[in-house]
Amino acid sequence: MKFEIVGKNVSVTAAMREKIEKKLNSLNKYIMIDEDTLARVVVRVYPNVQKIEVTIPSKAGLLRTEVVHEDLYAAIDIAVDKLEDQIRKQKTRLSRKHKEKLALSFLDEDIEQGNNEKDVLVRTKTIHAEKMDIEEAILRMNMLNHSFFIYTDEETETVCVVYRRNDGGYGLIETE
Repeated sequence: MKFEIVGKNVSVTAAMREKIEKKLNSLNKYIMIDEDTLARVVVRVYPNVQKIEVTIPSKAGLLRTEVVHEDLYAAIDIAVDKLEDQIRKQKTRLSRKHKEKLALSFLDEDIEQGNNEKDVLVRTKTIHAEKMDIEEAILRMNMLNHSFFIYTDEETETVCVVYRRNDGGYGLIETE
């Protein structure tokens, strides 16, 4: 795995780089990550806390986490723990759903065990709604840790939105 480590309001030292690379390389024992895969790590320093954002594209989907902590090295450890939890959760879900094409990217080894709301448009994003079934859409939404996911339904050929409900279930919005 290759690393792109970027510091915002801080210069990334050799010790920081070594710790991040060592911790993230430990994920190789859980899933197959290609050696050409680029793991993007953004380290930000605020007056009282540090924030680390990690994004790793893998064959199983996008692994992503953000951690805010007073100590940067503790934030790195927490971020790796969160990524391992995502891998464990998705591996369990895949084994239950028999998603062969995504499950092949996992190794056979078992894994043991504030928002600021504003009314201002901050970002515009264009996406391609890929064809898939609802189970795969829910899987990808959970892997991205998003509250909704837009996709094109394989059966109806319409654009749909699956979302996480406050009661813990999922909802589906279909277009006409």
